[in-house]
Amino acid sequence: MKVLVIWRLLTVGGVNAGWRNRAIYFKKYGIQTEFLYTTDHGGLHIMQDIAPVYLTKNEQEIIKIIKKNAYDAIIVVDTGAAYKWIRKAKYMGPIIVEARTPELMKLKPHLKSFKGIEPVSIVVPSQYQKRLVSILTDFIPINVIYNGVDPSFFHPLSTEEIDFESTPILQKNKKIIGWIGRLDKRKNWPMLLEVAKRIKSERDDIEIWVIGGAQSVQREEFEAKWQEEQLTDIIKWFPIIPYQQMPHVYAKIRQSGGCTLATTKSESFGNTFIESMACGVPVVASNMMPVTELVVKAKTGLLFRGQNVEDAVKQLYGILDQPDSSYHDMSEAAIVHIQNKFAINVVADQYIHLLQNICDMENGANEEGNDT
Repeated sequence: MKVLVIWRLLTVGGVNAGWRNRAIYFKKYGIQTEFLYTTDHGGLHIMQDIAPVYLTKNEQEIIKIIKKNAYDAIIVVDTGAAYKWIRKAKYMGPIIVEARTPELMKLKPHLKSFKGIEPVSIVVPSQYQKRLVSILTDFIPINVIYNGVDPSFFHPLSTEEIDFESTPILQKNKKIIGWIGRLDKRKNWPMLLEVAKRIKSERDDIEIWVIGGAQSVQREEFEAKWQEEQLTDIIKWFPIIPYQQMPHVYAKIRQSGGCTLATTKSESFGNTFIESMACGVPVVASNMMPVTELVVKAKTGLLFRGQNVEDAVKQLYGILDQPDSSYHDMSEAAIVHIQNKFAINVVADQYIHLLQNICDMENGANEEGNDT
């Protein structure tokens, strides 16, 4: 089986991280995955040596790619223009839609532009996202399939395995809070700065690592505020960390007795949450869906109210200041939780079954048509 995934944005975010893991797992079961992106936002290295990647905005090139490769299925991720390309390529196979955008107004154009294309299924990464999508469509089956993490890649490292010489460098007597992701409005970096200001006024044993943001739309705005608020001593910013290095980043956070923090206002899933927990690092995030589908409160992390800075700091201290034995228990619980519910072999199997059922139905329908 050969499938094409179309998405307009080649980022270092959760969509591509999730598909990277799927592509590796699919290959073991004879499913070849190819990717078509229109714009690179620094995510190409994630897919390096994983699967073929096409990067083009040229409509004629895109149509040619679709025509020549005889895909058994095409998966479109929040890219309304793709339906025009598919139609012009006269592709007749099954089309699956992935709805990832967690904001209704931004999602709407990608679910209202089929224009003669009839998707066989919509795949969403959480129950929260299913509720959102159901507002916009009522005639296409919606399947919830969580993103998965590869436990052979994201797992706790022993002290001997950690690359302590690589960036970021772990300082002695510092507990680390990791903030990982794009620097944009939805990820809510202004709240992170407020949290940092509060912590800086109270303690000197905590360091915050901001990982990512090299090509983010609000990079310059963040950098200006970070310096203006005089937070360069407590917040260390690492715009580019190779994806392959991330298990070592999480290992250093865990080594310090730290955690990861998410200040995001909305998510359709949250890949950094499951990566963090897979490496034994507890998560602190807002008490909202779909975070509550991923993080088990008081067991694998702690949750704060809304976008409340005071409560967020309180929950951070709740993890950073707990006894070593309690931290160890939370760390181990996080690892087991991910292995049981979000390991790639668990969730990718669900996607494989969906693809196989859809392709079998398509083949059956074609055979019926040929018989008549």
